[in-house]
Amino acid sequence: MKPTGLLIAVGVLAVLGGLTWWSNKKQSSAKADTTTKILSIPSDSVQEVQLKNPQQTIDLKHENGKWLMTQPEALSADQDTVTTLVSNLSALNADTVVEDKATDLAPYGLKTPAVDVHVIEKGGKTDNLLIGDETPKGDASYVKLASDPRVFTIASYVKNNIDKAPNDLRDKRLLTFDSDKLTRVDLEAAGKPEIEFGKNGQNEWQIVKPRPLRADGGTVDTLVSNLKDAKMDLSEDAGKASKAFAAGTKTATATLTDSSGNQSIELRKDKDNNYYAQSSVVAGIYKVSGDLGKNLDKSLDDFRNKKLFDFGFSDPSKIELKSVTYVKSGDKWMAGAKTMDNTSVQNLIDKLRDLSATTFDEKGGGEAVFEAAVTSNMGKRVERVTISKQGNQYFAKREDEPGIYGIDSKSVDDLEKAASDIKETVPPAAAKKTKT
Repeated sequence: MKPTGLLIAVGVLAVLGGLTWWSNKKQSSAKADTTTKILSIPSDSVQEVQLKNPQQTIDLKHENGKWLMTQPEALSADQDTVTTLVSNLSALNADTVVEDKATDLAPYGLKTPAVDVHVIEKGGKTDNLLIGDETPKGDASYVKLASDPRVFTIASYVKNNIDKAPNDLRDKRLLTFDSDKLTRVDLEAAGKPEIEFGKNGQNEWQIVKPRPLRADGGTVDTLVSNLKDAKMDLSEDAGKASKAFAAGTKTATATLTDSSGNQSIELRKDKDNNYYAQSSVVAGIYKVSGDLGKNLDKSLDDFRNKKLFDFGFSDPSKIELKSVTYVKSGDKWMAGAKTMDNTSVQNLIDKLRDLSATTFDEKGGGEAVFEAAVTSNMGKRVERVTISKQGNQYFAKREDEPGIYGIDSKSVDDLEKAASDIKETVPPAAAKKTKT
């Protein structure tokens, strides 16, 4: 080997040896001490958090009970994400203490920190946290307070909960209505009649348009939940999203009314079935999940209540059939003076509760084959249903309701059988007298 090459090799080995020595020194000098507090601040006293990195400054302020982002632009903040950030900062513990009195911060990446955090309390007190390089193992990062000579490490997941980008911290909701104070929902799906939902006196969803009909409350609640959870997909360029929306096919528009007014959202779909949304709440066009688009593309029948009876799991107090009436007295079912077998009556109740439409029809009739009235809700709700047969088809109609429900023959057979199987309670056998 030439002398020059030998010298270069020796130099490289020396550098590598030095780096290894420094890495080992930092690791061996670190003292595991997860009880050492770096910051201890009451969460509710934090008024402002600033996150500064070489690219930008993010400023979060707590005003009127909510977190707002004021830099790099004024935006509503994601309350849960910011609360997690504040929680991590206000009770920040060290994983290890690396040095008690660090004189050179450069080896830790703290001379020019990756993140410079300012936590400002209501009284104006400010704590300045510096976050530097990752440790050699990559599972932690070096940190220190500007006012404290010690250098610590914190776990990578804690650092990740602090080091956030603006898109991580902004409120991504496209609608901000209050579900508990919602009174109206209007849905216009492409090629389908407009559907409007409203609340009745029992705070239950009903179909108001295109005509008054009973609604499936669970399906309407799912629609509301889908709209409440509608969020921006910020992975796509804003300009591209705007072009796709402008050229897309309109799929649905939803308008919601709560105590503060109306909010609306319009969805369009491109040729590749990607969905884009424009909301009245936030500026801009955003890509949204395909599930949202599909969940809004529903017809009137999807939201109608298929159950013939609404008493659900509340206990009926009276059942009236064509030739007999059963009344509940305490824990017993009575037919006049007769005590009926509870199990057989319950079987009839179950069949009535499960009776559901297979189709919604505009016409239907024929001869009545079964009639039942169920009283529930402490006597406040009385539901009357008549089942008729026309040819081989069965139809059901609720009293004072224009809708006709198609039902299958098996449901009718099961209902008739359950009614015919109700029997009187068999009294217990008289105890035989024993001879003395």
